[in-house]
Amino acid sequence: MSLYEPIESSDSHRRLQLRSPVTLEPIGELVCANEEDVAAAISRARQAQPAWAATRMKERAAIVDRALKILLERQDEVIDTVVRETGKARTDAMSMEVFSVADQLCYYAKNAEKFLAPRKRKVHGLMGLMKQLRIVYKPLGVVGLITPWNGPFVLVMNQACQAVLAGNTVVAKGSEVTPFSAKLAEEIFLQAGLPEGVLQVLLGDGETGAAIVRGGVDKVSFTGSVATGKKVAMASAEQLIPCTLELGGNDAMIVCADADLDRAADGAWVGSCMNTGHYCCGTERIYVVEDVYDEFLRLVLEKGKGLRQGPEHGWDEDIGAVFWDRQMNIIEAHVEDARAKGANILMGGRRNPDLPGLYYEPTVITEVDNSMDIMLLETFGPVLCIQKVKSEEDALRLANDSEFGLNGNVWTKDKDKGYALAAAIDTGACSVNDMALSYGIPAAPFGGRKNSGVGQVNGKKGLRGYCHEVPIVIDRFGGKMQNGYPYSAKNAEGMKKLMDFLWVKTPLGRWLS
Repeated sequence: MSLYEPIESSDSHRRLQLRSPVTLEPIGELVCANEEDVAAAISRARQAQPAWAATRMKERAAIVDRALKILLERQDEVIDTVVRETGKARTDAMSMEVFSVADQLCYYAKNAEKFLAPRKRKVHGLMGLMKQLRIVYKPLGVVGLITPWNGPFVLVMNQACQAVLAGNTVVAKGSEVTPFSAKLAEEIFLQAGLPEGVLQVLLGDGETGAAIVRGGVDKVSFTGSVATGKKVAMASAEQLIPCTLELGGNDAMIVCADADLDRAADGAWVGSCMNTGHYCCGTERIYVVEDVYDEFLRLVLEKGKGLRQGPEHGWDEDIGAVFWDRQMNIIEAHVEDARAKGANILMGGRRNPDLPGLYYEPTVITEVDNSMDIMLLETFGPVLCIQKVKSEEDALRLANDSEFGLNGNVWTKDKDKGYALAAAIDTGACSVNDMALSYGIPAAPFGGRKNSGVGQVNGKKGLRGYCHEVPIVIDRFGGKMQNGYPYSAKNAEGMKKLMDFLWVKTPLGRWLS
């Protein structure tokens, strides 16, 4: 049974029946915004943008700060909505969808003015004696924001916050299986005083998202699958607009011989199973040096016995439901492919037979290799794939043998070695002695390499990515134009002598640089 099914509609709008992944019972109907709705929303955003861009940064930041306070007041409602739509563990909803958003709102409200303030930049060389340079950050205009189902609230709130603080307006769409969580972002910002038209969250499916991408926005920020990301990139290229793409991952964990194995085993479970494994920075491949492999595996299996699943969604449940039946199919296919190719299923490896809905047991698989889909592709489920390796060098080679490069983590008591290994992993970010937290640190730029994405979000760089960086060159002294008309052989000869003086006969040119 699908979590959303088309139902009859009396007009031009597509309608979907939504179901809970916990019980498979209906939880509401979704009326999808059509092409006309999208065009109207973009038009409203375009009309609202000039006035919003003219709003002082202090006022924009004050609205974001009020949104933070409202979020904390409504946090139970946010958690309940997210849990109802996704089936994720309640603690995951608290940490990823409330705490993380609160931290991001606070960070950007405090720092946006500083990050986007006009800056002086030194002009190098002889030109610096005559010219001044200023950098001004101008908003791009209307931003199209497409977000997925695994972080339905946080991914709208975080990116929308950055885009509107930069002076843009936003037309966003969340996933068709988690629409009401995404809509809460709009509600909270409007309640905080954000003007009408500055942030609009449309309800809809893939056709709605495609209409946004092709609807005349000035930038697209997309989080989702590689296949859809490539379509977004092509559409953006056709329109000559920038896009950022945060796509899939197949993140590696390296356990060195000198690692704190107890902590590493905890990190393996959290990294692989947090958010039911539906975490683009989650751990998918675990490489363990053979000297400590047996002990690490023993600890993993021991700790896994205590993990709890259940449909009540109290605070003491660890791993929630699989959020989407489509993802359940992928998890099952990858595990069965590994089993057929000789992998050992030491724990789990099946749907939980004691629970209704889309629950997959926490799973440990060994004897895995790169002939198996589960090691090559993004499984996105509560599965630990553990491979024994001879050395850290072998682990690094295997970690980099992937078409993805989003995140990774290294475990060792030698922090210098951990840093060196982390820097050598061909990935967008990496952690040492912790699971992948880079998205949860607002100051850290976040983005993938290879098939994991294009561009970066978050931090100073991410915020500035919603602006055009405008250099303004100012003449210092006035007077006659240097090298102005009319051109002459005499002037050309003078320039040759100047270049010879600056860079051949004296070190002055290099000194001024």
